[in-house]
Amino acid sequence: MTIGGGSSPGGAAAVGAPKKKQRIGSNSRLSSTLAIIDSSLPDGTLIEGSHNPLCLRRSSHGVVGFNDCSTADVILRLHLDHQPSPLELSSDSTSSAKTVDQSEIQVYLHSRVILRCKYFAALLSDRWQKQDQDESSSDRIYTLNLAVPSTTHSFYHHLTVLQLLYSDDLSSSVDSVSTAINLLPIALELLFDDCIKVCVKFLEAVPWSEDEEKKILSLIPFLTGDEESKELLARVSPAKTDSSEEMLHGLILSAIHNHPNMAYAKAFVAKLLRDFTSRESAKKVLDKAFEKCLRVVKQSLEEYSSPDFRGDHNETEAIQRLNLHTAMTNLKHLLWLVERMIELKVADSAVKAWSEQASFTADLLRAFHDDAWRNIVPSLPVVVIRCTSRLASAVATGNILAARQVRMKLVRDWLPVLIICKDTVTPMGPNHKSIYTELEETFLSIISTLPMSDAQDLLQQCLSFSTRNVDDCPHLVSAFTTWFRRANRPSPPDFFQ
Repeated sequence: MTIGGGSSPGGAAAVGAPKKKQRIGSNSRLSSTLAIIDSSLPDGTLIEGSHNPLCLRRSSHGVVGFNDCSTADVILRLHLDHQPSPLELSSDSTSSAKTVDQSEIQVYLHSRVILRCKYFAALLSDRWQKQDQDESSSDRIYTLNLAVPSTTHSFYHHLTVLQLLYSDDLSSSVDSVSTAINLLPIALELLFDDCIKVCVKFLEAVPWSEDEEKKILSLIPFLTGDEESKELLARVSPAKTDSSEEMLHGLILSAIHNHPNMAYAKAFVAKLLRDFTSRESAKKVLDKAFEKCLRVVKQSLEEYSSPDFRGDHNETEAIQRLNLHTAMTNLKHLLWLVERMIELKVADSAVKAWSEQASFTADLLRAFHDDAWRNIVPSLPVVVIRCTSRLASAVATGNILAARQVRMKLVRDWLPVLIICKDTVTPMGPNHKSIYTELEETFLSIISTLPMSDAQDLLQQCLSFSTRNVDDCPHLVSAFTTWFRRANRPSPPDFFQ
């Protein structure tokens, strides 16, 4: 009988040899390579060779066993390939390390067993063989070649996969992530579907290290669309509805609304935001949360200030309390968000939004003229001023480069709130005084950046910054001195106007 020696699927060759019931004895090349095989050990004892162990097991497929030369009808020659494929390389993290010493190894197999692999089934099919009509099928011995990557333990991993062809319990042989990673690329190459499923199922169910995950990612493109493969892919690849931004947004909302240890949760989320790889994505997430909190605050203050909710009824008082508490809670969240945005230098949208709150500031002024809030949320003005001060300071220091109109409206709309909070709302303790003085200085700094006509209108509203002792308001003195110095400067030539 003659078997054709042309190219075969996957790069292996099937080489013919006119043998009739010819068997290779125990002095074959196999005994001098990786393992010393003692076929007299029926219990599957591990025999240590010069480099790697080779396990002998008796098969449940009748009397034949792995590497049983007395019954084999297939001789497989494994030889080193010094140019391994990317799929082969992914199975061994030591691919750049030393290579094995042996250049080839010979294994005895059985055609009725190795047909479990589509690869071998194709090699042994009529398409790749030239049938010899004078020789019965029981007399044929097939000699096949298979290239093995020249990496450490490559022979051993291939022999393990071949041995698993003789096993009915593959799952018990895959007991670690490293084992699954080493066997999977070989099973993929040989189209050993049962082994592929076992390896993929194991990998999907257990944790991985970062290095192991990189190897698994390199193997995923070679997997088919089976359910196990889909589960594995879902673990490492986001679906269309998943994104880092959505995850981060959910963490922010959980930290500021739902988590019982809010301070610790906020600190952790703040670190995630600082370490986030994309500042643009962090900006989108923070802007979204900022808009939501601001909307709740505005709605609550609007309802509190609305004439529809005025009166002495108990039900009305309960609604008013709820509105103020809701506004206060979300203002605190808003302050935390503003601080995160300023820290990441992504507060430009927040500054613009805060400068466009004429209706909101009007509601605040109406609320502060009413004493009802004092016994419900006495620290409300302080939180409002702190939030305004953070955003205004970011503009004044250049952390956020705001347009002229934004700078002007920021001062124009929030200056009346500062004045009423300082003069009539909050007791002027030492801490409160420093908060208001800081915002006064910031507003005056921003006014100095505006055209003189705009600065003139706004500075006239800042007279309330003055005190009985002129020495206590040097920031106000400096602002007016600067404006008058500029006003007394000679007009520039016409071409500058």
